[in-house]
Amino acid sequence: MKRVHRIRRSLVLLAGLTGSLLALAGTAPAFAMILPPPPGGSDGSSAPAPVQVIVQGGMPGWQIALIALGAALVAAVAAVLLARAWLTRRVTATAS
Repeated sequence: MKRVHRIRRSLVLLAGLTGSLLALAGTAPAFAMILPPPPGGSDGSSAPAPVQVIVQGGMPGWQIALIALGAALVAAVAAVLLARAWLTRRVTATAS
């Protein structure tokens, strides 16, 4: 039996390491950086090309906090309602 447990633990460890390696390989492109060209440019010109800045939109922090608060309230209300429904269906023992 000990041999089976040892093999099972080894397989679980191997599966965990494989999963973490795949997760790391999947997120590795997110850490890639685009390096700027060297000063002076590759064609010998000294003035770099003008860069147009594009501002990307996003969700403000207060909206994220409001969504999280709403989700927490909905979960709390659902938990209370489910607990009350479970208590009403529970059979109570009476003393005779």
